Amino acid sequence: MCRWLAYSGAPILLDEVLFKTEHSLIHQSLHASDPTTTTNGDGFGIGWYGKQEMPGVYRDLRPAWNDANLQALAAQIESPMFLAHVRATTGSPVQRTNCHPFSHQKWLFVHNGLINEYEKLRRDLAFAISPELFPLISGTTDSELMFLLALSFGMDGDVQAGLSRMAGLVEHLAEKHEVENALQMTLGISDGESLYAVRYSTVGESRSLFHSAHRDVTMEIAPDAARFSRDARAIVSEPLSDLEAEWTPVPEASFLTITRGEVSCEPFTPIMP
Repeated sequence: MCRWLAYSGAPILLDEVLFKTEHSLIHQSLHASDPTTTTNGDGFGIGWYGKQEMPGVYRDLRPAWNDANLQALAAQIESPMFLAHVRATTGSPVQRTNCHPFSHQKWLFVHNGLINEYEKLRRDLAFAISPELFPLISGTTDSELMFLLALSFGMDGDVQAGLSRMAGLVEHLAEKHEVENALQMTLGISDGESLYAVRYSTVGESRSLFHSAHRDVTMEIAPDAARFSRDARAIVSEPLSDLEAEWTPVPEASFLTITRGEVSCEPFTPIMP
C-alpha cells in the first residue's frame, strides 16, 4: 500500500501540504491510517509543473521522512499543480526507477494498489505496450506498466478511455491466467491542466481516496499558506487533517476530474479488449 496526494490551485510552496499539515504526506509515510501498511518507507517522489512545458520530477529510494534534500526542495519549489507519493512495495525491488510519479512528456502518474499475481501477467502486459513506448520501461513495477499501457491505449487523447482500456486488459489477462481479484488501484494523473483520479478494484473494495470539496477545506490543511485560491483543490489517499467530514470520499468505481476548481465524478468501467 502506498499513499499519495495531488494539488491544483494558485501556486504554493510544496512543503505547505507535504510537511506542514496536521496529517501531512510525510507524516503518513510513518503513520498511515490504514492498518494494513502503516509505514511507507520504500521510496518517494514528487512531480510538479512550473514555467517549463514538461513537469519536474524528483524521486529517491530513501524514506521520505529521512531525506533532507526533499525538505529543502519543497521549501523552495512553488507550483500550481503537483503530485507526491510515498511507497510501500508490494514485491518489486526498492530502487529509484520503481518510485512514483512516473512521467512522460506532459504526464505524471501515481498509483496505490497492485495487480494481483503480477508475475503471471507481466509478460503479456508488457507486450501490449506500443512499440514507441516500450523502450521507456526502466523499472519493474506493475504501476509503470499500467501508465505506459494507458498511454498506449490513447490516454493522451481521452484520459478515461485510456485508463479504462488498461484496466480492461489487466482483468482480461487475469481471467485468462486464472488470477482472482486482479486489480486494486487508486490512480492520480495530471497533464498540467487538470487532475484526474480513479478509484477502482475488481472486487469492489478499493483503497481509500478523498477530495477537498471547496477552498475552505484546502485552507484548513495549511492555515499558514495565505495564497490558496478559490479554486484550490486536493486529492488525497487520507485526509490531511482531522476534519474528515470536510473531505468527500471518492465513490467506488469512479473517475474524478478537477479543472480550475471544478470537480466532476463519473462511473469508471474497464473496457475489455
